[in-house]
Amino acid sequence: MPYAEDPLPEPSPREIRTNVQHFEVSLQEAGQRLDNYVQRRLGGVPRSRVYRVIRKGEVRVNGRRAGPETRLQLNDRIRIPPVRVLPPAQAGKPSAQLCESLRKAIIYQDEKLLVLDKPAGIAVHGGSGVSFGVIEALRALRPDDSLELVHRLDRDTSGCLLVARHAGTLRSLHALLRTDGFEKRYLALVRGKWELGARRIDVPLRTDTRVGGERTVRAAPSGKPSVSEFRPVQFFGSAATLVEVTLRTGRTHQIRVHAQHAGHPVAGDEKYGDAAFNDELRALGLSRMFLHAHSVSFAWPQGGEFSVNSPLPPELAAVLDELASRPKSSRRLRAGGSRRRAVPPRAR
Repeated sequence: MPYAEDPLPEPSPREIRTNVQHFEVSLQEAGQRLDNYVQRRLGGVPRSRVYRVIRKGEVRVNGRRAGPETRLQLNDRIRIPPVRVLPPAQAGKPSAQLCESLRKAIIYQDEKLLVLDKPAGIAVHGGSGVSFGVIEALRALRPDDSLELVHRLDRDTSGCLLVARHAGTLRSLHALLRTDGFEKRYLALVRGKWELGARRIDVPLRTDTRVGGERTVRAAPSGKPSVSEFRPVQFFGSAATLVEVTLRTGRTHQIRVHAQHAGHPVAGDEKYGDAAFNDELRALGLSRMFLHAHSVSFAWPQGGEFSVNSPLPPELAAVLDELASRPKSSRRLRAGGSRRRAVPPRAR
């Protein structure tokens, strides 16, 4: 079926236009997603531009259109169209400060994996106005490794992030992700007293909607199956509750939207949260969203268990201390609750 192409805007004088490029997928590259493959081949091109050329059908796999999530096979033939890129001398590189921050954030490594305790405020990859993220900085630090993200975290979420060191590991872990072989647990502070007990929230999510040009996820019967399991960890009277959330699917913004759907939005969430609650927590020192990926565990297909976890970062632990230490008379809507701060297990 023929399709129309939007006219390309005039290129910036700093950019150059590449020629059509043809590649064949090697054994080391097999199993990668098409968007990641094209991103690496094009270097400093923004991820949003990579998605655009793929979704317009300009990138071909064995002569056919393919979606960004397509898994490449050995000897697949890839055509990449002409794309505007910065010349190599102008493409830039991640800042030394970002690279050093992420070098210090590595909490585990072996011949297969790197695990980072990702700081909040750093995107996992470039795009959407961000030139460089975690993966670009790690590649700059380790140019001899073939590094790929195993999964993603929102920019404002901290905690355990897995990075595969070669394609075989990536294929194995993505297979586990598709079969619920991963257990990912998060800690979140939510509004109000969670009186639902241990609750499984099975609510489909639409992840393809836009509000004012911004991606917005919403609960909808026509959405993709999405399952989160919430368990209360510590109550702060009727003001707030610390919950542990286990993900059974991995949709964009899943915890945040499921928490909102349950009537207990995440503290500090500017998109799906409660403004008054956010203001109250900001007065106690919360300067970010209170969502932390505190553990990941799975069984390797070849045998052996893997488990890693990360404690709450100091800025979030301090907010819990403030909540627990407030006099009862000053606790809005508070009726009681423990003053003892819950501390998740440390990395092992």
